[in-house]
Amino acid sequence: MSPARLIVALFALAAGGSASAQEFRLEEVVSAAALAPAKIAPRAIAFSDHKGDEFADPATGLVRFEDWERAKPLEKKLLALHPAYVEPVVNVTISGVTKPYKKKLHMYVAEARFVLAKPPGAVNPTRYANLKFVQDADPAIRHKPITPGDATPLKDPEAAYNRHPDRRWCEGAGPPVCIESHYALEGKLPMGIRLANKLEDGPKKIAESIDFQSELRLLSPQEAANPELVRLTGLNAPVAGAIEQTIFHVNQIMTFGKLLAVFQAHPGDQTRTVVTVFMALGVKSDVLERKKEFEKVPVLRNMLPSQVLVGNSSFNTGTSISAGLPKYVRNRIQAIATILERS
Repeated sequence: MSPARLIVALFALAAGGSASAQEFRLEEVVSAAALAPAKIAPRAIAFSDHKGDEFADPATGLVRFEDWERAKPLEKKLLALHPAYVEPVVNVTISGVTKPYKKKLHMYVAEARFVLAKPPGAVNPTRYANLKFVQDADPAIRHKPITPGDATPLKDPEAAYNRHPDRRWCEGAGPPVCIESHYALEGKLPMGIRLANKLEDGPKKIAESIDFQSELRLLSPQEAANPELVRLTGLNAPVAGAIEQTIFHVNQIMTFGKLLAVFQAHPGDQTRTVVTVFMALGVKSDVLERKKEFEKVPVLRNMLPSQVLVGNSSFNTGTSISAGLPKYVRNRIQAIATILERS
């Protein structure tokens, strides 16, 4: 949100380009949600992705879904695909024998906080819950509107585990904007994928693009008034509004993604608004474990999926999904700050 760049979803680069996004500078902190707004300098973004946390994998910074669920239940409830979401269980047939198989996930979770030099009433989150905003946000990703009936989890039985238990995606108050997005991987990645596919024995090949579906919606006044939202941001101040983008289908690498931006009154200054942004991406664990076929070819040894995902490969490039999740999410949040500040 974006995702992958969950992936998702999307708030990536401002229409003015990456240079304009750099007007907001990123400052790495231990926990952005724990930082008082008074300690955030103008045009600074406090950012943390908790890669050094106890449960994070030291090589990738990702956290197993089960550890995330146990250690941060509120975060899991509000940032997972839906509050009751669990790791999907699907039936897999091998040699004629069908058995249940749990799709294990690893999470990339980031949080950021910045202050806008305008009061909450002047921000008006409703102006951002539309397709035009998404289209203007990232020139590297192509978007088009779709109907709720086009949502893949509804049509494809193999994707049914990503259905919402209480409603159809893209339906409800608002209504939400339903979006299909296409991102063609950049730089040397397509070439590396073609080489890797030649080594792959199975029928399922790695795609040269990230294709995903999402809904973009404004939280209702009742949802915005939920005390759990204030607990999540860690800021005891009224919520003026919140925007949520949920990626409910991805063609590869990830299972889901969510971006949540919460607008709150500044506790010490009525002329300012505090924005706390969360990004959660559910990465398929088996993608991280794939390496044998890559290690066989010297040119692909630096294209291990785990390396590419976290931006530690020479195949990473640009500022969008091809840059790796950490850089992608950072650029996306910088873009959000610039768009909100300028509009």
